[in-house]
Amino acid sequence: TALTDKAGPMRQTAAQVDLAYRLKVSEGSRLAFGLKAGIDLMSADIASLSTVEVDPANVNIQGQTMPNFGFGLFWHSQRYYLGFSVPKLLQNEIQIASSTPLITGTQVRHFYLMGGYVLDIQEDLKFRPSFLLRRVEGAPLSLDINANFLLRERIWFGGMYRVGNSFGLLAQYQVNDQFRIGYAFDLTTTRLGAYNAGTHEIMLNYDLRFIKGRAVSPRYF
Repeated sequence: TALTDKAGPMRQTAAQVDLAYRLKVSEGSRLAFGLKAGIDLMSADIASLSTVEVDPANVNIQGQTMPNFGFGLFWHSQRYYLGFSVPKLLQNEIQIASSTPLITGTQVRHFYLMGGYVLDIQEDLKFRPSFLLRRVEGAPLSLDINANFLLRERIWFGGMYRVGNSFGLLAQYQVNDQFRIGYAFDLTTTRLGAYNAGTHEIMLNYDLRFIKGRAVSPRYF
């Protein structure tokens, strides 16, 4: 995985390698072990902000390199899944570029717990509840609750709620075995709602096939 992200004066570039090994736990279920290794390159031209009137040499973060490692577990079958992960184990310190380096932040560990299950409601209608729990030191516990329905093995629709933060709606359409399109909208319930009219997302997904054979369908996760 490679990414580059820029927001205001902050720029982050990262490269990561992910490996997974799967074990057969029972007939129809698998346990996957995942390992991640990568490196982040972070810089910040804070002095470029018009509201800051200080010596640029004392505030900029200049190309700081931060290696990291992560791991995860994922137990799944065709109808359910349960996972736990820590994407970044090392807590790198972010320093200001100056003659006397000052620590301005730390990459703290994030802990994720997730799960989901598919229930048959009718012959052509299925219900998939799921959750995502996040724990970060120094921040409130975060919980996402999702409720999605699958109609005729092609149309997904439902909603999500992030406790004390936001809610949203989504829809997806499985055009064929390889192509899927989707749309999602979410709106915050916090005071930031006065300055944010919501987020719109459009998704296009295409599975490349290099080996002929039948599709593993339906895939619920």
